[in-house]
Amino acid sequence: MARLTIDGKEIEVPAGTVLIEAARRLGIEIPHYCYHPGLSIAGQCRLCMVEIEKNPRLQISCNTVATDGMVVQTGSPKVLETRKSIMEFHLINHPLDCPVCDQAGECWLQIYYMQHGLYEPRMMDEKVHKPKAVPLGPHVMLDAERCILCSRCVRFCDEVTGTSELGIFNRGDRSEIGLFPGRELANPYSGNVIDICPVGALTDRDFRFAVRVWYLDRAKSVCPGCARGCNIEIHYNVRRPHHNAGRRVARLKPRENPEVNKWWICDFGRYGFGFIDDPSRLLAPARREGPKAEEVSWEDAVQLLAGRLRQYAPEEIGVLASPQMANEDLFLLKRLAGHLGIRSLDFGVPPRDPGFEDHLLIRADKNPNSKGAELIGLLPRDGGPDARGMLQAARARRLKCLWVFHHDLTRSAWGEAEVLEALLALGCLIFQGSNANGVSAHAHLVLPSATYAEREGTFTNFQGRVQRFRKAVEPLGESRPDWEILARVGEAVGLDLRPTRAEDLFRELARTLPAFSGLSYRSLGDLGQKVQE
Repeated sequence: MARLTIDGKEIEVPAGTVLIEAARRLGIEIPHYCYHPGLSIAGQCRLCMVEIEKNPRLQISCNTVATDGMVVQTGSPKVLETRKSIMEFHLINHPLDCPVCDQAGECWLQIYYMQHGLYEPRMMDEKVHKPKAVPLGPHVMLDAERCILCSRCVRFCDEVTGTSELGIFNRGDRSEIGLFPGRELANPYSGNVIDICPVGALTDRDFRFAVRVWYLDRAKSVCPGCARGCNIEIHYNVRRPHHNAGRRVARLKPRENPEVNKWWICDFGRYGFGFIDDPSRLLAPARREGPKAEEVSWEDAVQLLAGRLRQYAPEEIGVLASPQMANEDLFLLKRLAGHLGIRSLDFGVPPRDPGFEDHLLIRADKNPNSKGAELIGLLPRDGGPDARGMLQAARARRLKCLWVFHHDLTRSAWGEAEVLEALLALGCLIFQGSNANGVSAHAHLVLPSATYAEREGTFTNFQGRVQRFRKAVEPLGESRPDWEILARVGEAVGLDLRPTRAEDLFRELARTLPAFSGLSYRSLGDLGQKVQE
């Protein structure tokens, strides 16, 4: 351990800690561009200079290890004057086009200029012009004039993805970021270079000019794209609905969690939110008699469903839950199925194509809560059939009512013809989900679910870490969280559990199931907590 003093405050840090991190632990943010805790040290931008007692020259805090007895000043007159000079250097060839730059409002060049800039620049010569609006790949656009050559993007592609598409070419003030010949920035994590670019050099082709960042609100959430459960922020806009073509969710950004995704997310998760505001969203309950479907009220839909559940014997009813559902939904669904004596219960449906996975974050299982469904026990009871067995029983007319949550069975590994034969043989097919699909098209009753961005809940990732996601926007149309729909149905059929919030269900879940014992929304916090196994 090393005990040192930074800006008059004492701190003890583990051996090997660099000064910029030691200061951060004290709540002191030292300005920097090239430093990133997930990348190697470049020492390139020189902005993180600090003054160290008995040292005649300023030192870069990103590459100076804290030692015992060190006395550091991060805001002395000498440091501030140097910082101003370095900012002037970084801005010599910058176009200063903040009013038309998509990074404005979250640009660290803009922020540090306002804090430390030389407001009357001495540079009178013509600036060096470089390529602008250059597509580097499907998601990333380069404006080389705005680049300050911090090299974060180059190091990310070298050290994190190992794909090495980017380099710094030419010399002196002609130096610029670019692709190696014949390469494209198309690795599965390319969007992260946009996040770590501290200026407006690398921007998101999907987000550019969609909505100004100061109109965005933020909600902490969890990516539902695979079993990893990367921590994310949902950036949404409801104050200027005429922006972003009326879509409320504008983008997803990674949220740091050292135990799950560190600072990164994959592009599949980053750009996989289109279904939230997609025209395929189911907006109201509907029932179908023959080829015609008509909207009904929630009261009528719940009574219709309760009537069907009473009409059939328990062995004639099947429930196919989804690992896209939250722990709270699955827990209540299991209680409801137990109350009705339903033995045909499952959640697993094999995808038509095997999922891709890698060594970094991406998992083959494209569901966020398979582990939760296993722990809660959404499995066949007392010898009841599994998911495929339910379809076989439906074709044999032994199963007469099937309640499907979220799955598009027509796109599963079982084949569309086999699935449709089973669905069309049912006397009652109920679909509950957020978007229309091949199952909802044939359902006798459709119940619209809210998406994960429109509600609260928890997922359990493949490591057994339970993580909270928060509500960002209101449910679209008359859609409702799955647990709320299940609670209404439960009330109609006499279930004794009547939650009013998702947290009520999680509290009951933790009280009932040993794996979740001791967990609560409060204890989960922002980073989650592992179940007991």
